[in-house]
Amino acid sequence: MRVEHLYRYPVKGLTAEALEEIDVAAGQALPWDRAFALAQGDAPFDAEAPVWIKKTNFMCLMANERVAALKSHFDPKAGVLTVRAPNGEEISDHPLKADGRVRLAVWFTRYLGDEARGQPVFHHVPGFVFGDQRTPVVSLINLASLADLERAVGEPRHRLRFRANVYFSGAPAWREHEWVGREMLLGGTRLRIVKRTVRCPATEVNPLTAARDANPVAELKTHFHHADLGVHAEVLDGGRIAMGSALELV
Repeated sequence: MRVEHLYRYPVKGLTAEALEEIDVAAGQALPWDRAFALAQGDAPFDAEAPVWIKKTNFMCLMANERVAALKSHFDPKAGVLTVRAPNGEEISDHPLKADGRVRLAVWFTRYLGDEARGQPVFHHVPGFVFGDQRTPVVSLINLASLADLERAVGEPRHRLRFRANVYFSGAPAWREHEWVGREMLLGGTRLRIVKRTVRCPATEVNPLTAARDANPVAELKTHFHHADLGVHAEVLDGGRIAMGSALELV
């Protein structure tokens, strides 16, 4: 088995950033993955004492499909986040600085319009991951399983609907569901598969058009009698993951 695609998603709900390689630490997600998020004004999130809360408290594809039309890029060296709207409006600012986060919050709030609740706050909390899981994980998708879903529905389903970190080849379709609890060597890392990935309505949004034009959750249930695509893994031993890295069950 080998890695065919590698991504991180610096801002919760926004653009995937393709990677050639990345170093990941034990117990952590990929660096800068879900490092930033816009919390809705009514969200019970305290940056001084951060704890995991549900995705609906944040700007997210599940509730705000129009954010799929935003194109974003984070430059870690410069500490600059650039976001461009379909109408050409753009912001480049510093999400690691308090005043930069305030300006970014204003920009996103204006873009969300009626979907913004109260006074949203743009957050970065060092070491905290705004993921969909309670603990930092790396998400993996077996490309054969995705291909089997496409075969069943008779249409393509872009891989970025599912927003995984690692897309891999070389395993039979759905075999990864048998790996929960097992350890895996991935490049220079060692992982433990902790759970199957239960899909949500965020997958309805086409990442190319920002339209809700399919229902993968219903498709999975209809054809495979579950709503799962992919697995989540915790990093036991850190190291480097790269395009072409091998995956091997221990």
